[in-house]
Amino acid sequence: MARRPVAPRATHVPDLRKGDQVLVLTGKDAGKRGTVERMDKPDRVLIDGINVAKRHTKAQPPRPDRAGRMPKAQQGGILEIARPVNASNVMIVCRACDTPTRVRHQKAADGRSVRICRHCGETLTRVENTQS
Repeated sequence: MARRPVAPRATHVPDLRKGDQVLVLTGKDAGKRGTVERMDKPDRVLIDGINVAKRHTKAQPPRPDRAGRMPKAQQGGILEIARPVNASNVMIVCRACDTPTRVRHQKAADGRSVRICRHCGETLTRVENTQS
């Protein structure tokens, strides 16, 4: 018996975007607030100053690259790097009411989707000025 073709699943639109202020819900940094620096995958978020790990690096001598340029020698030591956090472990903070909130999606008058705070009803999506 032939199998029915399976329709591809719709991709989830993340509620978080670069530049959003978030509250960490779980882990060693629970209760801290930070700003989203980047979204690695749909479910991984890099937050400034949150989930910092220490990386022990060895000093690297300078080696010429393919173009023949000689970079500086890399100094060794203990580096502190922010590691990504799962997006389910953070909650967006509304800029208007300054409370952690869930996000509601709604269509704007011009047809684009905007994010709205569940508490105060303000839009979370930043509006860019398009002046010519």
